[in-house]
Amino acid sequence: MKVKKALWFDRTYRPGNIDGSSRQYLRAVLCTTRLVVREASRSKGRSVAQIRKLRHPDSFDEGFADGIEAGREEGREVGLKTGFEVGEEIGFYTGCADIWSATVDIDDSAFSARARRSIKQLEELLRAYPLSNPEDERVTDSLDKIRLKFQAVLSMLSLQLDYPGHPKARSAEDVSF
Repeated sequence: MKVKKALWFDRTYRPGNIDGSSRQYLRAVLCTTRLVVREASRSKGRSVAQIRKLRHPDSFDEGFADGIEAGREEGREVGLKTGFEVGEEIGFYTGCADIWSATVDIDDSAFSARARRSIKQLEELLRAYPLSNPEDERVTDSLDKIRLKFQAVLSMLSLQLDYPGHPKARSAEDVSF
């Protein structure tokens, strides 16, 4: 009966059907159930509690190894998602800065001198952003500086343009803690 339950867990809960924490829990339950059933078949006359005490160190090591593997998989997924989001945002800012620079190249009087200087500073910040080294500690600070400079340029140009991937609260009622 317990063997059938363990197999039932294995067939029903596929990695795509549940989230990561549930997946880790079910792996641990499945691993423990299999070990207990295996030990129960080997050592007759012992209780389940006695078997679990005997197998605890091995179960812990196996569960720890499974947790490390699951953490790597989830870390890779989160890293890819975050990397794409940051790349999309940097691309948006770069595209805006390129359009504004092209406008300045065509008509030098299109923007004020202060706005032109800020556009150049935004371009410099975008060029200095460490795209090829994601482990650089300056990544978050650089992105924050780019966002602030972008908002400053928008203010100087009297534009209302939001990056669509960045949710913003419109009123005090939209903010929750």
